[in-house]
Amino acid sequence: MTDRPAVQDIPRITLGVLAIGVMTAASLWVMLPFAAAIIWATMIVIATWPILLSIQARLGGRRGLAVAVMVVALLALLVIPVWIGISAIASNADRVAQLAGSLLKEGLPPPPAWLERVPLAGPRLSEGWRGAAGDPESLAARVAPHVGEAARWLAAKAGGLGTAIVQFILTVVVSGILYSTGERAAVGVRRFLRRLAGERGENAAELAAKAVRAVALGIVVTALAQTALSGVGLGLARVPHAGLLTAIAFVLCIAQLGPLLVLAPATIWLYTSASAGRGTVLLVFAVVAATLDNFLRPVLIRRGADLPLLLILSGVIGGLIGFGIVGLFVGPVVLAVTWTLLASWVADLDRTAPEPPPPRP
Repeated sequence: MTDRPAVQDIPRITLGVLAIGVMTAASLWVMLPFAAAIIWATMIVIATWPILLSIQARLGGRRGLAVAVMVVALLALLVIPVWIGISAIASNADRVAQLAGSLLKEGLPPPPAWLERVPLAGPRLSEGWRGAAGDPESLAARVAPHVGEAARWLAAKAGGLGTAIVQFILTVVVSGILYSTGERAAVGVRRFLRRLAGERGENAAELAAKAVRAVALGIVVTALAQTALSGVGLGLARVPHAGLLTAIAFVLCIAQLGPLLVLAPATIWLYTSASAGRGTVLLVFAVVAATLDNFLRPVLIRRGADLPLLLILSGVIGGLIGFGIVGLFVGPVVLAVTWTLLASWVADLDRTAPEPPPPRP
């Protein structure tokens, strides 16, 4: 008789759990289009929260003005460069079309002299260039089959670019909301994790925030150091447009592609233009700048979050491979939280172990 009410409650409990699962799945489905923006905004806000507090203190404690400053800065860093790039492409579309038409009608100009001096492939490239330049009809026949594919590829990328701009704007909007209500959001996350995993959950939340800030510090400072070395090398080698190339190198370093995409072509150009001395100078700076991130970034991340170095490297590299650029932050955070929970769980065994009896006299 005592077990009958419990047996009768099984359908109610099952339906309640099923209803909660359905509501959770539906909520995740609704929020899925905003997932990338929410993740990026969360990482940005956690990493730049000390900057927000510093600006707020300088503005007399007015949170609204500090949030406005941070939102404007994010717009300047994320949306405005993309918009300028699109505007530049749109404004020069006619010139590109005219240039393509003239090349198909008149053919390519003669190859530059330095092309033949490129090591290994120079003579072959120069010979192929001369063959294409001497026969415009053959060039048009070769290019024509690829025009349609290029147009379809550009159309697909244009749609993706529009989606990226929308995601950038959503990231800025969500970041502004989190900047305004950051303390309440942090308290809510801590309470949820404490309800889920007790004290271990709250400690995991704090360590996750430290890991995000540490990864951001390591990425930004390492990118600045690599960019500084690249800029000095380009300046000493007297490479044309060194400032523009340095700015491109900074963007590539932030994207974890490294400065070699800028420094390697510049070094090859110097060697092939009879400037071996300047090419050697730039080569030395290129090698140092390209290998610097292997040493500096792990050290900076290690200082920001007290985690094993192997765990940090695994999180950064594995996250980048598995999730792209956002994985640079997600990977170390996931491993840091898992490591903390496992370490705390194992430590519970030591706390609950019975004390050994005192030795007999």
